[in-house]
Amino acid sequence: MADFPSPSTRSGAPKLIKAIFIGAAVLIALSALNPITVISAGERGVKATFGKTDDMVYGPGIHFKVPMAQTMHLMDVRIQKGEGEGDAASRDLQSVHTRIAINYHLDPVRVVDVFRNIGPSTEMAADRIIIPAAQEAVKAITAKFTAEELITRRTEVRDAISALLREKMQRHGLLLDEFAIVNFAFSRSFAEAIEAKVKAEQEKLKAERDLQRIEVEAKQKVASARAEADALALQRQQITTDLLALRRIENERDAIRKWDGKMPSVTGGSVPFINVEGKR
Repeated sequence: MADFPSPSTRSGAPKLIKAIFIGAAVLIALSALNPITVISAGERGVKATFGKTDDMVYGPGIHFKVPMAQTMHLMDVRIQKGEGEGDAASRDLQSVHTRIAINYHLDPVRVVDVFRNIGPSTEMAADRIIIPAAQEAVKAITAKFTAEELITRRTEVRDAISALLREKMQRHGLLLDEFAIVNFAFSRSFAEAIEAKVKAEQEKLKAERDLQRIEVEAKQKVASARAEADALALQRQQITTDLLALRRIENERDAIRKWDGKMPSVTGGSVPFINVEGKR
């Protein structure tokens, strides 16, 4: 015989489902009627009463609102990262593909203006303000430099773009923290021309260094030869002096050997020579 659920079992299931629906409704109601908003560090609050925003900026902490009438919109003021790329032209009409990276954040004291004019998120600020402003700044500054100067004066180009972009962002309550040019890309023919020029300059520099090295080595050889010649001359002079002295000594010795022990009786000239020998 088949088993059938008892009447008590059949009536228990609808009660459980009803209790679940009631619990969910209570939670939704409590959430909607919650009069407390907690703003975390790195956030600011914008309170709206029936859609109309207050002028006050709410900082981190616990804040109260009227349920069903007021809404607290949270705005992230922490540093955000953005990247973008676009095409421009240099002053000498070379095509330039630029890739940039920026760090930015919402001005904490102007989050109400940002909420009213741009939207409740930093993504909206990036799409509506930062990307167009960055593209305009890059094009405006790139057109002031030649393609070669964009490479050799990269720091100056970066600072100029950064200053212009910062000015445009500040008008809308956005602050630029860091700006970097990730890369400049040129046409293949121009890149090859730059590479050839750099190679030629490197070879020229190497040739100049080799020439300087050869000149230094030649001067060193000349100086060494002069030093050797001076030393040799001094040595010859010393040998000559010593040789003359030796010859003089040898002549004196020969004279002594040949002397017979008699003094000369006369001398040259009119001066008489005294004979000191006795008569035999």
